[in-house]
Amino acid sequence: MDIAVLGSSTFALGFKLSGVRRIIMTGDGEYERQLDDALKDPTIGILIISDDDLGSLPQPWKARLSDSVHPVVISVGRSGEEDIRERIKRALGLDLYRSK
Repeated sequence: MDIAVLGSSTFALGFKLSGVRRIIMTGDGEYERQLDDALKDPTIGILIISDDDLGSLPQPWKARLSDSVHPVVISVGRSGEEDIRERIKRALGLDLYRSK
């Protein structure tokens, strides 16, 4: 399964430089359609979006993203909705960071 980034070229640049191969660039008026396509793509396991984009979505979208288990949707930025560890733990049912 792939890690994918959805957003503007500015947002995606750092992820691209760090080796993320699935970059989905968005343009004006395309975000929700591309987000829907990414959520339906069975090859995407983790979808990374920006906090700013998440904040601009209508409430039904926010609820859908919050409840998504496949792919796990992670928002990154200044005001993270939830700790990444907790999102992964909820999606997988186990704590990958737990000490052995």
